[in-house]
Amino acid sequence: MSEDLRVDDEAVPPDDAGSAEETEAAGQVAFDVEAFPGGARSAIEAVLMVVDEPVSEVALATALEVPLADVRAHLEGLEAEYAAANRGFTLRPFGGGWRVYSRSDYAPAVEKFLLDGQQARLTQASLETLAVIAYKQPVSRSRIGAVRGVNVDGVVRTLLSRGLIEERGEAEGGAILYGTTPYFLQRLGLDSLDDLPPLAPYLPDVDMLDEIAEAGRR
Repeated sequence: MSEDLRVDDEAVPPDDAGSAEETEAAGQVAFDVEAFPGGARSAIEAVLMVVDEPVSEVALATALEVPLADVRAHLEGLEAEYAAANRGFTLRPFGGGWRVYSRSDYAPAVEKFLLDGQQARLTQASLETLAVIAYKQPVSRSRIGAVRGVNVDGVVRTLLSRGLIEERGEAEGGAILYGTTPYFLQRLGLDSLDDLPPLAPYLPDVDMLDEIAEAGRR
C-alpha cells in the first residue's frame, strides 16, 4: 500500500509547474521590480516623476508588487537622499499620497523665474486650458480634458509652473481641483474673477450649433 502511495505522489506534477506553463502559454512575463538597474527604489522614483497627483503607498505597492513597508522605507529613503544632496526638489506626502515638489529653500529662485517675464508666451493649448479653468474653477484635470477633448496633463503642469493656477483641494473622488491664482488676475489686469468677460457673446447661435452637431455626425 505504501508503494502505491509513493507511485501516486510521483505522478502528480507540482502546482507551480502548471502555473508556470499556463503563464508562458498566455504570453505573460513575470514582473520583477528588482530587475531594474536601481531596483524598487529607482522604479518608485520613476513613477513619481510622471504622476500629476499624489500617489498613495498602497497604489505604488500594488502596481510595482513591492511590500507596503518597503515602499514606505524607499519613499523616506529617497527624501533623505534628496536632502543630503541639497537637491532642488523634495518628496513629501500630500492628500493621502506622495508627490515631488520644489524645495521651499529654493522658493526665491522659482519665484524669480515665474515673475521675471522671461518665459516664452503661452501656447494656444495653454490659453484654452487656462480659460476653461478660469471659468469653471475649481475643476479637475479630467473635467478640463473632457471640455477640451484632449489630454491636458502637460499643459496643466506648465500653468502650475508659471504660477497661473494652483491646487484647490480635492473632489469627492479624490481628484485634485485647480483654480486660478492672484498672479493670473494681476497678469490680466483684473481685480477679481467677476471682472472676467461674459462668455455668451462669444458662443455660436443656435443655428450654428445645429450645423456643428450635424457636421459631427457625418
